Amino acid sequence: MSRVNVSVESITYADGSIVPKKIFWEDGRTWNIDRVIHMAGPVNNEFEGIRYTIAIGSAVKNIYRLGSTWYVYTIEDPDQTEVDSA
Repeated sequence: MSRVNVSVESITYADGSIVPKKIFWEDGRTWNIDRVIHMAGPVNNEFEGIRYTIAIGSAVKNIYRLGSTWYVYTIEDPDQTEVDSA
């Protein structure tokens, strides 16, 4: 798996909480985030920043935020690249 930075459209609320709304992939593809299922910090240094478990249609995925930078982990396949669902 490799870490890939992505652009994310998000909303910042008055209480300081940040909610991702849309992911912009490096090749121009976009995905609307239907809802945030869960947010969590790292346990045992498994990742950096905050992990957002999100729903994109019927798929459940993870996206991560470290400061103002957003990233995903990808599984590289010769035929296609997918966003990590773990």
